[in-house]
Amino acid sequence: MSVTVMVLLIAGGLAALLAGGESLVRGASGLAARLGLSPLLIGLVVVGFGTSMPELTTSITAALDGAPDIAVGNVIGSNIANILLILGLAALVRPLAIDLRPFRRDGTALALSALLGAGMIAFFGLERWGGAILLAGLAAYLAISWWTGRQAPAADDSLATAPKSRLWIDLAFLALGFAGVIGGAWLLVEGAVAAASALGVSQAVIGLTIVAVGTSLPELATSLSAARKGEGEIAFGNIVGSNIFNILGILSVTALISPLQVTGSLASSDLVIMLGATVILLVLALWKQRIARLAGALFLVLYAAYITSLAL
Repeated sequence: MSVTVMVLLIAGGLAALLAGGESLVRGASGLAARLGLSPLLIGLVVVGFGTSMPELTTSITAALDGAPDIAVGNVIGSNIANILLILGLAALVRPLAIDLRPFRRDGTALALSALLGAGMIAFFGLERWGGAILLAGLAAYLAISWWTGRQAPAADDSLATAPKSRLWIDLAFLALGFAGVIGGAWLLVEGAVAAASALGVSQAVIGLTIVAVGTSLPELATSLSAARKGEGEIAFGNIVGSNIFNILGILSVTALISPLQVTGSLASSDLVIMLGATVILLVLALWKQRIARLAGALFLVLYAAYITSLAL
């Protein structure tokens, strides 16, 4: 496969994933509002799953294509990039304030999901029974979030009270979104596998870098937009929710469809880096209750060092 074709496959896949993810969120949000779902559930389920759909389709496609390192590397790399790259950039735009009340719940879920996912990958691989446990964890998290969310009034009911679009428009956005993420995932995985072979690097490195950052573009766009508008809690919550979904949702569904065995650095050093980034985030959130510009700059330096280590 020529270099031009590989570049076109990767670029086309990333573009389709980004456009498809945005279309999915728009269509699902409109449909959820039509069905009378609360803003909390729209945010947790619709937006959370919608922005994570590129990671989901890419990991499933990679697993079915016999590229488990890309499937798992995509999730690990996305979680690292979400914290160190995306939150770092968002904090540089504007410091991110953190509300400790919901974060006690979501931070606990983030810590437990990271430990559970890392432990399974490192010691057992991702068998179907492990996928079932992770999926049960996601169901429990959603149930707890829904229940606790009922106890407090929503901060913003704009989604629930916004004018409803026509049903066929919502369904069209959903269909286009699914087509975009499925087609984009196939293009990206094909291009990534070919690039790994041509460049003589492992599929794990490609999954941790190009694929991971590419499938995190919806989170990047959402968090930067929220930071520019001064909505730091949305930018921060988007990343926390995405990282929880990546482990409990994406790894679980991927393992249930195609069990994964992972070796090498993905099962050791890269998992340690993901856990380390998660710990730093939790400490800053609980201690400072904000992500300042200085912390954002530190995140970016750490991410640059991580990528450099992969390249070397």
